[in-house]
Amino acid sequence: MRLLHTADIHLGKKLGEIPLLKDQRVILGRIADIASRRSCDAVLISGDIYQNTSPSADAMEAFGEFLSCLAERGIAVIAIAGNHDSDQRVAYMSQLVRESGIFIAERFSGRLQKIPFSKNGESVVFWLLPFIRPSDVRRYYPDREIGSYNDAVRTVMENAPVDPDEVNIILAHQFITGASVSESEEITVGGLDNVDSSVFDGFDYAALGHLHRPQSAGRDTVRYAGSPMKYSISEANDEKSVVLIEINGRSITTEKVSLQPVHDVRNVKGFLREIMDMPYSEDYVRVEINDEDVPPDARISVVSVFPNMVRFAVVNSKTSMEMDIDFSGAPENRSPLELFSDFYTAQNNDVPPDERRLAIMREVIEEAAGTDETR
Repeated sequence: MRLLHTADIHLGKKLGEIPLLKDQRVILGRIADIASRRSCDAVLISGDIYQNTSPSADAMEAFGEFLSCLAERGIAVIAIAGNHDSDQRVAYMSQLVRESGIFIAERFSGRLQKIPFSKNGESVVFWLLPFIRPSDVRRYYPDREIGSYNDAVRTVMENAPVDPDEVNIILAHQFITGASVSESEEITVGGLDNVDSSVFDGFDYAALGHLHRPQSAGRDTVRYAGSPMKYSISEANDEKSVVLIEINGRSITTEKVSLQPVHDVRNVKGFLREIMDMPYSEDYVRVEINDEDVPPDARISVVSVFPNMVRFAVVNSKTSMEMDIDFSGAPENRSPLELFSDFYTAQNNDVPPDERRLAIMREVIEEAAGTDETR
């Protein structure tokens, strides 16, 4: 049996102020082509399908087209919600679309969701765990001490009726301790959302989402697929890919299959004259000017060569200065805790909140997320 593992699509995301949906549609088409060309039986999507809990109609349409394309080719889809998704919106009509071979995790109800799956005489069992917080789990296990994300996930795992004689694959969207992060992820301050990779020891393969760099976590078969596109300048040197999983009996092998970007994300630096002589490119770039004396209109001039410039910097012997083209801090790209921290700092003479205040606000945000009707 062959499976294709991807995650963190973030449909509707912007890089700076540049919408990425056109590029994302193309990348989804390329993923569908890889799944078809490599004779995959199913595509696994490990959360963060959308950038926001209330995705635009265009973003939802793009995902619907992707699902339809795979269904037409006889390729099943197994998907869960991530922390950027509304699990209720993602799971909408999940019972109905199962008839087309599309299995979407339902709203978390205290236990893993089990999906037996067979194709061409081979069988696996998929276990679905949408993104969960400690508050999501406490209500179902009032007698357990659940103070961390690790406690929450481990509690759910210990109550899953996993048969070790079957091939068990779990889809999850959590942050594994020690994994490599980039600027485009939403990670809790202080590492409170860390989960130990050992929680997945009872599974033959853990298809993870949440982190945007493809990597294994603890062992080769506990793996982040990574995002299919570069969503920050910090990912400029990363190679994006999907994971091809081959199952022969109890033997599981993995292969990274590269995804070519529609427009790359990269760094460009040099003297202004050199940059102006570079070929025109619609890649998403951070431009660094090294001139000692920079003309006032340098930024405008550079845009004529790199119209999709998302960051502009001047670095020379006098100064090292980031200009105001970096929009990664736009409200829609920041977590509630980061927005609170910004507001507090602005209201208190540039003094950021201390850890005690952050902990209080973190608990408030967590509780609000647990009672929000959109979840």
